[in-house]
Amino acid sequence: MHPHDTPPSSRPISATRLPDGRPGLPDGRPGLADGRRGLGRLGEELAAAHLERLGFSVVARNVRSRHGEIDLIAFDGATLVFAEVKTRRLTRPGAAGQLEQNPLAALRPRQRARLRRLAVAWLSDEGIARPAARTIRFDAVGVVVDASDRLVRLDHLEAAW
Repeated sequence: MHPHDTPPSSRPISATRLPDGRPGLPDGRPGLADGRRGLGRLGEELAAAHLERLGFSVVARNVRSRHGEIDLIAFDGATLVFAEVKTRRLTRPGAAGQLEQNPLAALRPRQRARLRRLAVAWLSDEGIARPAARTIRFDAVGVVVDASDRLVRLDHLEAAW
């Protein structure tokens, strides 16, 4: 075994679901076993549920290409939405005005350009069945959860770019 290889018994444990559907550790404690990636997945799940409540169907999640990843693609029968989801965990109560309270403050112009490149690549891929949309929109969804992974705030910025 190479010194940098992790033996199977000491590999990080992956997140599981608690009875109420929230991510949790295998021993039943709330929390995400895989840190930022798990937090991102939780935010994407909450954002997808929000879009579905608005009448959208999620067409694809975590679409990867050489340019990066599209978090969510959703369609409501007329509009195809490419959504960037930013998620933060509230680490301390009353942290108003901090970046953790406003994940959308982390959005930058280069992310807009990246999301557009990814959308063009996805739309150009002839191997993908795509809905016939009249409108294409780029949205941003900011999600804030508390230390127990409960939703504190969700901001949906339509046509963010």
